[in-house]
Amino acid sequence: MTAFRLAPAVADAFPGTRIAVVTATGLRGREPWPRTAAALAELEQQLADGTWHPADETDPRIQAWHTAYRSFGTNPRRVRPSVDALGRRLAKRGTLPRINPAVDTYNAVSVRHGLPAGAFDLDHVTGDVVIRHAEGTESFTPLGEPDTVENPKPGEIIYADTAGVLTRHWNHRDAHRTRVTEDSARVAFVLETLHADRDGHLLEDAANELRSLLAPHTKQVAVHYLSPAQPQTTT
Repeated sequence: MTAFRLAPAVADAFPGTRIAVVTATGLRGREPWPRTAAALAELEQQLADGTWHPADETDPRIQAWHTAYRSFGTNPRRVRPSVDALGRRLAKRGTLPRINPAVDTYNAVSVRHGLPAGAFDLDHVTGDVVIRHAEGTESFTPLGEPDTVENPKPGEIIYADTAGVLTRHWNHRDAHRTRVTEDSARVAFVLETLHADRDGHLLEDAANELRSLLAPHTKQVAVHYLSPAQPQTTT
């Protein structure tokens, strides 16, 4: 069992935070995921037709993350929130990256709803996961750079377990250690909003869509929520 916790200082600084933690057990990442493929194709076709565009930095959902990043000392135009970077890539290239079915699924849900998303292979998580301010002494190895070690800036918001940092700049980049691959069998997916009063319904819609896309390819899937009022959940 892995607990996810929202640290009191983060809850106080961002009182509108709500995070959906969608856990999948017995994930089968090496079989075809036709509904995910269709979801990606639909987004790309809507973009090509001009009937839909990903949220950009003029959108209140993205603006909120830019403001949050600046509050802990990160320039969001150099180090972009994940959903911002993903939406910009889609708008520029007309396609989303194809990584593996699980990652492709949360990417599609993230960009459709304008909410940051990420995932952790729970078999490579050590202890509990805490969303907290960094001390600056923690170690982080970026996704795709297994020989690189970074230290977050003091005060930067991170996801961390007892072995190190799992994400930098809240949701800018994930760690290599807990990356999700085709062979990941126990995965926690996260979707985030900083304005639950305004966008809580979008978060719930996104979590339900993610659960629906995952369900045919896993033994069990469940949705949990974190907020200042409910700062811990066990997966």
